[in-house]
Amino acid sequence: MKDFINRRIVLGTLASAVLTACNAIKSPPQSQSSSNGQTKDIKSVYLHGVASGDPSSDSLVIWTRISVSVPAPASPLSITWELSESPQFSLLTAHGKVVTNVDKDFTVKVTPAGLKPGKTYYYRFIYADVISPIGRTKTLPLSNTDRYGIALASCSNFAFGYFNAYDAIAKDPEIDLVLHTGDYIYEYGADGWGADTARTLGRVHQPAHEITSLNDYRLRHAQYKTDLGSQAMHAAHPMVCCWDDHESANNPWLNGAQNHQENEGDWSKRRAASVQAYYEWMPIRDPGSLEKRLAFSRVYKIGNLANLVTLETRHTARAQQIDYQQQAQHIQSPEDAERFKRDVIGAANRPMLSSQTEALVTQTFDSSASNNQPWRLLGNASPIARMLVPDVEKMGILEGESSEQLESNAAKELTWKGKHNLPFYTDTWDGYPWARQQFYQACQSVNATDMIFLTGDSHSFWMNQLADDNGISMGVELGTAGVSSPGDFVDGGWRPNIADKLDRAFEREMKEVVWTDNLHQGYVKLKLTHQTATASFIAVSTILEPNYTSSVLKRCVIERSNGHAEFAS
Repeated sequence: MKDFINRRIVLGTLASAVLTACNAIKSPPQSQSSSNGQTKDIKSVYLHGVASGDPSSDSLVIWTRISVSVPAPASPLSITWELSESPQFSLLTAHGKVVTNVDKDFTVKVTPAGLKPGKTYYYRFIYADVISPIGRTKTLPLSNTDRYGIALASCSNFAFGYFNAYDAIAKDPEIDLVLHTGDYIYEYGADGWGADTARTLGRVHQPAHEITSLNDYRLRHAQYKTDLGSQAMHAAHPMVCCWDDHESANNPWLNGAQNHQENEGDWSKRRAASVQAYYEWMPIRDPGSLEKRLAFSRVYKIGNLANLVTLETRHTARAQQIDYQQQAQHIQSPEDAERFKRDVIGAANRPMLSSQTEALVTQTFDSSASNNQPWRLLGNASPIARMLVPDVEKMGILEGESSEQLESNAAKELTWKGKHNLPFYTDTWDGYPWARQQFYQACQSVNATDMIFLTGDSHSFWMNQLADDNGISMGVELGTAGVSSPGDFVDGGWRPNIADKLDRAFEREMKEVVWTDNLHQGYVKLKLTHQTATASFIAVSTILEPNYTSSVLKRCVIERSNGHAEFAS
């Protein structure tokens, strides 16, 4: 999907934004004098802010980017970095120099080691005597953890509006870590999805064309990191992440993507370019080779509370998606629909996860059980719950809608799926039921039937109670709405009252769906203790302007009982 800010970048407010996010942190003055007497503006050097992430108990990544003139300097740039337990940097925990150049797109990435577990640190960079905004970060706890707060975010599309959910996360004092489950950027051009809103807000995608080259992806990442909400969040909390599809192109699989055409060049080169830019611009550890970069599944041990595993579901194993448009003519009766679900979507040997990722999950969760860690968390790019669309037309839910709306593509697609009780999406785990069952069975082999899936992609809030094909409980799923991307019912043009009725119908008729909301943007806050996990579904009032309020739409408690995780009644 799409998103960019073509407005004047009012980074003169950057210092105050970071100050708000980091409470006691004092940001440097907007203008600073260099050693040669020249005055440089902080925003002209650190246009994209600072960030941290990929933490362990004794290390993490700190990041920034040095904004350079055009043409870019041929010589490498030397940058000083500093890490301290104090926002005044009165005593440095670690410091050093790092070099960046055009080959890294002048991004700066450092991984300080030997740090204390569960400790808050402050960091900054210095280039040409100009001090960066101050970031706050935190290592993972090693043991004796009573509580931990995670913000779940996904689907930040620059074109659709301001990243107010990020700003709300920055200001949330209960957050220790941000988990981003994909669609951090969108690849579409300025005339693509969200174009009308983008022009109104002055957030038109740059470059204007659909991004396909390394330089394109770099420019798009750069644009997204000019959003002030994004900068506030990254400066306030460390991030862990997994990618979904739009970091490269819509609906990629092992050997291609739905949104990659022959006239756009070689897919493998485009994917490699997108992955390189991602590793340059995100605060994550870079393993170096393309093969290791693609295998982007990682483990995070949160003291004696939880293990979190992020899943790579796009570039290492995924079979090609089933395209409804190519199948519609073959589905004319209930018998056709059942045959399609059984033999086409349900065909064996259509994987989502690589064997290496599956092994990583089972090994991690096996050890978490032996270490008495109560929670097993999965960073999951797209919904895993079963979502078979009910016959909303027959139920009369669409009555009173305009004839024009009922003739829209969105309405025809929804009613067709409902008539045949087909999966809401075929790009999610619902499009790969064989892979889902294989994964569930692998988790059962290590008694991991109490998982919490933390999920993005759908632009909707979800509470889902999960089970395998045989009805064995597998845990729960918490899905987050988009940071700015609209839900399907909103994007499809349904009036709010109809969209709300569709949500309620999904709750009643979809066996695994406990609650859903398609109408808002926001994030999910998960608070872990040894006894319970509490999830709050937090909505922002608007994304059409930077001024907003936030509110809790729904709150639920997850409990563990007899080896299972369930929503408390």
